[in-house]
Amino acid sequence: MSTVAGVKPVPFLIGGQWIQDTPSYITHVNPATGEVNYQVCAGTEAHIDAAVKTAHAAASKAEWRGMLPHKRAEILNKIADLMIERSDLLARCQMLENGKVWKECKNQVINGAATFRYCAAAIETLGSEITPPRGNYLSMTVYEPWGVVAAITPWNSPITLTCNKIAAALAAGNGVVLKPASYTPTSGIELGRIALDAGVPPGVLNVVPGAGSKIGDALVTHPLVRMVSFTGGTEVGRRISELAGRKVIPAVLELGGKSPHIIFADANLKAAADAATVAIFEGTGQSCTAGSRLFVERKVYDEVLSMIMERARALRVDLPDAPGAQLGPSASFAQRDFVEKMVEGARQEGSEILIGGSRPSDPRLAKGAFYLPTIVTGVTNKSTIAQQEIFGPVLCAMPFDNEDDLIQQANDTTFGLASGIWTADYKRAWRVARALEAGMVWINTYKQFSTAAPFGGFKDSGLGREKGLQGIRTYQQVKTMFWSMSDTFDGGFSIAK
Repeated sequence: MSTVAGVKPVPFLIGGQWIQDTPSYITHVNPATGEVNYQVCAGTEAHIDAAVKTAHAAASKAEWRGMLPHKRAEILNKIADLMIERSDLLARCQMLENGKVWKECKNQVINGAATFRYCAAAIETLGSEITPPRGNYLSMTVYEPWGVVAAITPWNSPITLTCNKIAAALAAGNGVVLKPASYTPTSGIELGRIALDAGVPPGVLNVVPGAGSKIGDALVTHPLVRMVSFTGGTEVGRRISELAGRKVIPAVLELGGKSPHIIFADANLKAAADAATVAIFEGTGQSCTAGSRLFVERKVYDEVLSMIMERARALRVDLPDAPGAQLGPSASFAQRDFVEKMVEGARQEGSEILIGGSRPSDPRLAKGAFYLPTIVTGVTNKSTIAQQEIFGPVLCAMPFDNEDDLIQQANDTTFGLASGIWTADYKRAWRVARALEAGMVWINTYKQFSTAAPFGGFKDSGLGREKGLQGIRTYQQVKTMFWSMSDTFDGGFSIAK
């Protein structure tokens, strides 16, 4: 396959070496303009084999496995420093590849650096435990790395999600093979470069892009891979879980969502309307935690919907690097086509499109994968558009009559990632929050995140948790040790002397 004329394809990283001699390339198209950005070298099954073996060898060396926690913390902090120094480069990689607006890309770099700093502080201070003995011995738990972690990341927020995985996995002492999404490979490649420059031993972190259908199975099923961390769609997550289960290795899965965003009549309606607008339209709706199902108490339904429509119409859809841009394009033309298909299906089922439902008319945006903020009403919670994850700027609005009705509808989905509640009644907030089948519940706010708080979902939204101290322990396995304090062996049956 030929490359872009006069431009060398972007190489990837194995064992501290930059690999450019590959049989095929990923041609990357800018979703905002339709123009080719560049080409990226695509890995093969042989590259995956080499990367995993390299990670295994590097992670087994005392240089990395036996590195003292404060020394590893120094490297993680250096990664954070270099991310800030190169923040424009990292942000531009993401903006060109998935169309996120510049401000959001920059913020994700800053937050990603903060994730490395948190993991550095945590690993330097996390301790083992002395467990209560039931005899003349000392018992304790210690934590060991799994070995080689396969980290597979999606295209919607690659900087954030890559940092969540590799910061914790490296902090825990593992080797890593990162497979970034084909749509968004270069921010992961640049993070690999930063890790090398920060002092991560060559081979500990490897980055191999390529189509998941070709190299994803090869990575997950490799006999030296001892743990998988995946963020992406639920169907692919099921496939990875099945493959990992055959090997009896853990798989941390952060999958899709169809999150209920609930507004009771006694809430601060202005703040709730502001949050509901951001919850679904930020990032062009391409977020697993997007508040895509809006439930509003019937007595204030029309009022709240009117407020959200006003705010949504005022949002600026523009080129990602345009000053003041709030929504960029879908991350790909295929994704924009899927969003259009879902909205058209809702029309055919009898739903009403209050605003949006089309591409923007601005000729400057005609060549990009843009779609207007869209609000759909006249749906029931059983409607296809209310049950299936759209991953676009589409809000399904539905009224509810009472608390029991609300909880039944909110939980009537296969997903269970995030949710939001707006009410002035703290007792109601507690009841509803405990009743919701979701891994994240925001009360009188939405999309508040902390690298110190565990993140993950219920039901088809995933398994396991990332972030926080629990997220670091995810990348370690527990070893129990017993240390006798006796001069003789006093266990089991008697042995004749």
